[in-house]
Formats: sequence, structure tokens, C-alpha cells
Amino acid sequence: MTAWTWEYEGYDPADERLRESLCTLGNGYLATRGALPECTADDVHYPGTYVAGCYNRLTSRVAGRRVENEDMVNLPNWLPLRFRLHGRQWLTPDTATVAEHRLILHPTSGLLERRTRYTLGKGRALSVRQQRLVHMADPHLAALRTEFTAEGFSGELEVEATLDGGVTNAGVARYRDLDGHHLTHVHTGAAVPDTVWLRCRTRTSDIRVGMAARLTADAAVLTSTTPPYATQRVHLHLEDGSTAVVDKTVAVQTSHDPAISDPLAAAVDRVGAAPAFDQLLASHLTAWEQLWRRAALDVPGEAGSILRLHLFHVLQTLSPHTADLDVGVPARGLHGEAYRGHVFWDELFVLPYLNLHFPETSRALLRYRHRRLEQACSAARAAGRRGAMYPWQSGSDGREETQELHLNPRSGRWLPDHSRLQHHVGSAVAYNVWQYCEASGDTEFLHTKGAEMLLQISRFWADSATYDERLRRHRIRGVVGPDEYHEAYPDAKEPGLDDNAYTNVTAAWVLTRTLELLRTLPEPGRRELVERTGLDDGELTRWEDVSRTLHVPYHDGLISQFDGYGDLAELDWDGYRRQYGDIRRLDRILEAEGDTVNRYQASKQADVLMLGYLFSPAELRGLFRRLGHRLDDDIWRRTVDYYMHRTSHGSTLSGLVHGWVLARARRAEAWAFCQEALRGDIADVQGGTTAEGIHLGAMAGTLDLVQRGLTGLETRDGALWLHPVPLPELSSYGFAIRYQGHWGVRLRLEREQLEIAVPSSDLAPIDVRLPDREVSLQPGETYRLLLPD
Repeated sequence: MTAWTWEYEGYDPADERLRESLCTLGNGYLATRGALPECTADDVHYPGTYVAGCYNRLTSRVAGRRVENEDMVNLPNWLPLRFRLHGRQWLTPDTATVAEHRLILHPTSGLLERRTRYTLGKGRALSVRQQRLVHMADPHLAALRTEFTAEGFSGELEVEATLDGGVTNAGVARYRDLDGHHLTHVHTGAAVPDTVWLRCRTRTSDIRVGMAARLTADAAVLTSTTPPYATQRVHLHLEDGSTAVVDKTVAVQTSHDPAISDPLAAAVDRVGAAPAFDQLLASHLTAWEQLWRRAALDVPGEAGSILRLHLFHVLQTLSPHTADLDVGVPARGLHGEAYRGHVFWDELFVLPYLNLHFPETSRALLRYRHRRLEQACSAARAAGRRGAMYPWQSGSDGREETQELHLNPRSGRWLPDHSRLQHHVGSAVAYNVWQYCEASGDTEFLHTKGAEMLLQISRFWADSATYDERLRRHRIRGVVGPDEYHEAYPDAKEPGLDDNAYTNVTAAWVLTRTLELLRTLPEPGRRELVERTGLDDGELTRWEDVSRTLHVPYHDGLISQFDGYGDLAELDWDGYRRQYGDIRRLDRILEAEGDTVNRYQASKQADVLMLGYLFSPAELRGLFRRLGHRLDDDIWRRTVDYYMHRTSHGSTLSGLVHGWVLARARRAEAWAFCQEALRGDIADVQGGTTAEGIHLGAMAGTLDLVQRGLTGLETRDGALWLHPVPLPELSSYGFAIRYQGHWGVRLRLEREQLEIAVPSSDLAPIDVRLPDREVSLQPGETYRLLLPD
């Protein structure tokens, strides 16, 4: 790791899949894992190419049941390029002697560089240098340049480049009992002497895919097209000490793309019109330079290098090209097949960062949710509820994609999966709508699509709440909170928990915000919304009541994760750590022992403490006060301490949330959790999960920790709120944001000073609210604030 590159030295088969994930290249539309082009999919390597929103549904037979799953499809592999001396075996790091090997990712330029030196015996060697890009200016293009240098010999080198349509989804070991054959009708052919093509379609969703490859070399190109392969070969004559260059340029199109007639014809035309590699690289670099300028982040040291890598992967998954697509936030990026490419609540950790840099991308991601609002309303009706019940896992059309069974690799058993009861995903959608509109000033979206989503989510929460005469409060029963360990009460016949504090408080917040919005909507828009949704005054009265009376359980003077949490048994944490070492996946350990985590006060990740992540201390106190509950600093500190000692951090999001919360509650302990969040993927702290795809929410969350968490930056009530809490380990850094039309508002935090600079423009001034003062900054002004010790 250097300030601007990410490097791996030497070839290590055990780390290869991790490197492939972290060296994925993408542009928001298309992404390809960082696999070596001469290697095929096996237990060591897994090349994968994915297009955002390209899903397919298949039915498999598992544990005596028919199980339906929708997956993000592994598309034909455009990478393959292998080579060998005449009459010898193909050279790969697994079959030949590797003298040197380096993999260098250049995040600032979106370029993957590879250098390998194969020794061939008798003082001979072949040096291979490759440069790979997935084009950031033209999202349908990718290119691979390969340079071969002979050392100590002259002779013929055979190079074979292929489009491979025989791929399956096989990147996640625990899914291999499921059908992964998503592609069918694979055809191949040649267009012009230097171009081959491949076309296919997905089996159920019938998405047509067209791919074309152009090979350029200083030798004749021979073609062979036998499905599922389209192959090109060249025979290079290498002179001792000389270098020969082969360029492979590829175009990818699908029937989801706008402004095309046929994906194959579009791919062939696009690759034919594509310029040479050097020109492609130049426009690619320009596009990346513009992205980095908009997402400027100046953090020193190792933390800064990791944050730039995280930002690189966020931008590759959700670039400005995403604004033209009908896609959501894939929890594992476009980097692998874990979670099947599904959309979870992870956008809750991603959009707050994008809102302040790429609001048009945030808007597109929210439109993905709005387009599936009717599906969410249908799901609510099927469950006997009004309003919108968004799915825990979403894919192509917004139906519930959560699997019914999941495999415990430790026990080998397939178990019922009840995570679809995490209805709090609806609150996450509402929260993202509100935060986006506050940051961008997009009142048009708030008053139309945003208002409609908020209304239907509020309607669902109000209809889910039942009144308890004994408590004189409303309750929400039968749900699962962010802590996915607890799906049911011990020995209960039915899944679900009552009064998850996070679910109830966020539901109250949604109801409150929606009522506030309806009061301020311009009359014509309000009338149309009421007519369209059938809203009546009786509903509003109920929403007001529920928003003030939702039950929040307490035990021992602190907030309970759910009703009855304090009655569960205590776990022998020290004993389990001694026996198992890593107990992040405590649920799997206990199930393999014939026990269940439902019996214990043991959480997978932050649950109650998520409230401290979403809301500032003042806003959280106000929410509890509205609900008729007391929440002072002492109660919150004891709540934080309690769950700190009962959380296994089985999710990469957990360290992030704990670091965020501790930065305000117990600053001295915050940095350890911030480091865990930073290292989550690069060190693969979850033990093999990063190889299946990066954790996009955790990566974006670390960026937001610097952007909002440590500065106390909030966008609410038409103002920028700032309440810095610099950590000793990260007390000097700077970044730029886009706020309500102002491009490039710069914030710089030094040890004793916060500087805010508003760029010159003809826009209105920015109201900034600090703990002890309010200031109005005109465009062109800079304000400096001395921070208290």
C-alpha cells in the first residue's frame, strides 16, 4: 500500500480470490473481477463479469424442497488471454515457475497493472506486463493491453484470446447446491477479420447479451468460433530483449440498455468504433480525474490510503452512469456473487455519502425504490397490512428475494431463514429519501415521489401497530431487528420479536417526518397525493397518536433491544473465545452445537446503537421525548456499555456503527472500532467473505464517518449543522461536498480549528449552525472556528 496505489507482491493461491475482489474494476454499469486472464475458474481463481441490474431467477431442489432464487448473473467472461511457447503448455502461475509477480491497483486512474516473470529454464524467461481498464467514460467498453518481453531467447509465442460463454454462477461455495446455469442460447461468430462476437440470453428473465472483442497485434489474427467460445489467435515472433504488444478491446451490451436496437449489433458497432488503447486510456483517465475532483478527500497516512481504496470501490459500483440505470445498491458491490447481488438496507450507509457528492446518483437509487413501491404495497396487502412493506432483499422487480433456507457451513444443515421479518428496511428507505432531499434541496422529488413513499411507509407502520391496554402504548410485534441473530423467542413456535427498539423508534421518526411533510406540502400537490392514495383525516389522527405512543422497552434502566431481551441468558463469552477464537458468527457455532443464539443476550451487530448512528444526540433525545421516554446522557452511556459487551460483530457494519457512536460516547475507545471498519475488507476480518464480494455499506460508511461522523455534519431544517469530535488519531483532514446546489464547499479540520469555504456563485448563502453560534456564509466566504479542547 502506498498513498496512491494498492499492491500485492508475489503469487499466493490462498489469497487469490481476495485479491480478485479488491482489484475489481468497474464503472457503475459493468464490473470485472481482478482475475488473471490466463486462468480459468477453479478452486483458486474466479473471473466474474457483472452488469448492474442483470438478474435471473432459477428454481433448485434443496433439502427436499423446491427453492427459487434470483441472482445477479455472471456474464460471459471477456478476460481470457493465454500464452505459451510453440509446442509447450500454456503458462499460468499454477503450472509454471514464477520468478516475480506483482499486482498493482491504481485507484486514482481506475487501472489494474500486472507484472509477472515466468522462468522457462536454461536462462530463459518471459516477462508479462498487463494494463486493464473498464472504461469510466464509455461504460460499455473494457480493454486489456498485454506486453510480452523475451529474456535470453528468441522464438514464437502463441497468444489465444477468448470470449467464454460457458460460465456459471459458482463464486460462493455455500450456493453450489443451487442451480447456477443462468445463460442459454450461446452463439458465437466473427464480424471482421480482427473482431469476434458472442451472444446469449438469460434463461428466465430473457435478458439478451451481446459481447464483441477486437484483437490488435503485430501479426495475423486467426479466428475460431465454436460455441460457447469465440477465440482469436496470434503467433508473435519474439526477439531477445524485444517487446510485443497485444491489445484486446471489448464491448458489452444488454437488452436493458437504452437507445439500441439489438445488443449484439450495438456491441459490434461499439467495439469497431472504439479508438486504440492509448486513446481509450486517455479518455478513461479524464473521467476518473473528474470523479476524484468531485469526491475530494484529503486524509493523511494509512487511514487515508484505505479510505481512497474504499471510495474507489464505491465509485466503481455507483458512478454517475448509475444515474441512467434502474438499479439499487448491491450490498456486495459488482464484485462477486455473495448475497446474490441483492439490494438490502445497506443503502442506509451509502446514500448519506453520495448525497453530498453525487446527488443525481442518489436520486436514481431512490427512484429504484419508488418504481417498486406498488410491489411493496402488494406485499403489505398480502400480509394483511395497508401501506408499503419493502422487502428485506430486493432484486429486479422489488418482490421479496430473501431466501427461505440458508446453509450453516459449520454444521452442513439447511435452516429456515426468517430475515425477511426485518421490516425496518422501510424506515431505511424513508430515511434516505429525507436525507437526500435535505442535502440536495430537491423539493420536487420530496413533494412527489418522496412524499408518496413516505406516506405508504407510514401507513404500513401505523397499520402494524397494535394498542396494548396494559401499557397504554402501541406495539409492533413479530419483527426482526438489525441484529440478525435473534429471530424468535426461545422455544417459540413462530418467528419474530416484539417491540424491537430500533424498529419502533425509526417507525415513530418516519411517521413524524411524514406528518410534518404533509403539513408543508403545497396545496395542489397535497390534494393530488391525497386523492391518489386515498388518505383521510382519520389516518392522520392515528399516525399522530402512534408516533407518540410506540413502546420502547427498558430493563435495568437502559434500552432493551426488544421486549424480553433482558430475560435471556448470559453467554460465557470468555469460554467461547477460548474454545473457538473467532466467534463473529456465533449463531453458526451455537447451531452446530445443537443450541441457538435466540437463548442468549448476544447480538451479531449494532441494533439499539444504530439509533446513535442515524440521529445526533439532540435529535435522538427529541425523538424519545416525543415518545414520552427519558433518554439522558447517563442512560445512553449505560446502554452503549451494555451492548458493547454483548456483541460479536458478525457484520462488517458493526465496527463502523460502534466507532461512530463511541466517537461521541467514549472517544478513547472509538479508534479501535474505526480501524476494524477500515480493515474489514482489506484484511478480510470476516474470514473469507470479501473473496465473494466487497462490503459496500461498510466501505461507504467509513467515508461517511470522516465526512459526517467526526464533524457532526447534519443537513436538516435547511442548514448545515456541525459539531466536530476529532479523534486524536484522525484530527486533521479535509474534504469537499456539494450542498443544495453549491459545488465544492470545502471543510478542513485541523487539531484546533474547523475551516469552511463556500465557492463563489450566485446562489443563496449557506446557514451553518454550530454548538454555540449560527453563521450565514455568502458564496466566496471562508469561516474559521476555533474548537474547544
